[in-house]
Amino acid sequence: MDQKLVISPKFKIAAFVMMGIGLIAFIYAFISHPGRGWANLLINNYYFIALAIGGTFYYAMQNITQAGWSVGFNRIPLAMANFFPVLFILMIPVMFGLHSLYHWSHPEAVAHDALLQHKAPFLNAPFFIIRFVIYFAVWIGLTQLLRKLSFKEDVEGGIRFFEKSEFLSKVYIFALALTASGAAFDWIMSIDAHWFSTIFALRNFVMGFYHALVIIFLVVLLLNKQGYFPFLNEDHMRDFTKYIFVLCIIWAYMWFAQYILIWYANLPEEAIYYMPRTKGEFTPLFYTELIVNWLVPFFLLLIGKILRSKNMLIVLMIILMLGQYVDVYMQVTVGTLHKLNIGFIEIGSFIGFIGLFAFVLMWSLSKKPLVSKNHPLLEESTHHHGH
Repeated sequence: MDQKLVISPKFKIAAFVMMGIGLIAFIYAFISHPGRGWANLLINNYYFIALAIGGTFYYAMQNITQAGWSVGFNRIPLAMANFFPVLFILMIPVMFGLHSLYHWSHPEAVAHDALLQHKAPFLNAPFFIIRFVIYFAVWIGLTQLLRKLSFKEDVEGGIRFFEKSEFLSKVYIFALALTASGAAFDWIMSIDAHWFSTIFALRNFVMGFYHALVIIFLVVLLLNKQGYFPFLNEDHMRDFTKYIFVLCIIWAYMWFAQYILIWYANLPEEAIYYMPRTKGEFTPLFYTELIVNWLVPFFLLLIGKILRSKNMLIVLMIILMLGQYVDVYMQVTVGTLHKLNIGFIEIGSFIGFIGLFAFVLMWSLSKKPLVSKNHPLLEESTHHHGH
């Protein structure tokens, strides 16, 4: 269980090429289409913030529930936590693009809008930046503590660090309930400052949790094909897919609940959010979002042949990665650019972020043993069999 990940030169080259494509895309965007540059910077940052939140929440839940089957793979969500410091740096430029992204950041708009004046004590640039720093301080601080406890467990063994991790995980999920909700309100929902939804934060949290599981399972499958995680069996795969299957249903419930209540009530101040998404050029993407994130996994994960095929599952996980991009793209672009744009800027910037995320994830995994070797439930994980 002392196996360590070795990063191949080919992977490094591929990751840096992808990052280079992303850098070129952003340079081109800010030179030729600054609005698209700011929007895509927010889209990609929030996409991976949601994944990091979802992945670390998953890890915390495994600790709290004392789940045994997943212990052998828990270093992956822990490695995802290392993307928080990177995202903090990448989000700083967004603070300089508030005027391009948020209507409430324009004093002249606030001066002639009673609702924005009412929200001004909360929606103002100084307080917005303060909250941004607090969110990341909480995420980085608590997840790095969880990482340290896991690595100390490797050295000393016993159950002391396991119990400490369980307690700290409880603290972390409570902190996430506040900070992840605040981040969703601040960075995404306030784009449409005249609209609100009481389940918006929960919907976006489920989105991140759902797709973080997709990423974790994808990494497990890809590394297993390279000879890592030799104990991975069909029961592990079935448990991962059960998780994803359930979360795709919960995501669809949240998506539908938010939409149908607004559609049924038909109040102008609420329907204004969905009108441009369902009655214009964004309409195909609106339904694509539902088809890719719910309909596709719901039916494919009922097929036994797919559940047993690592290659088919890899393809499905990649499709679901794109599904989350459509979700975040629809949340940001409609309210900022008011126009459908899918080109080199959008594709290139996303490729760049994927390359950076993959490099940070693999680099983090390579620094410590790939499996928590002294975890008290490791034996249950490596010999896991469903009932």
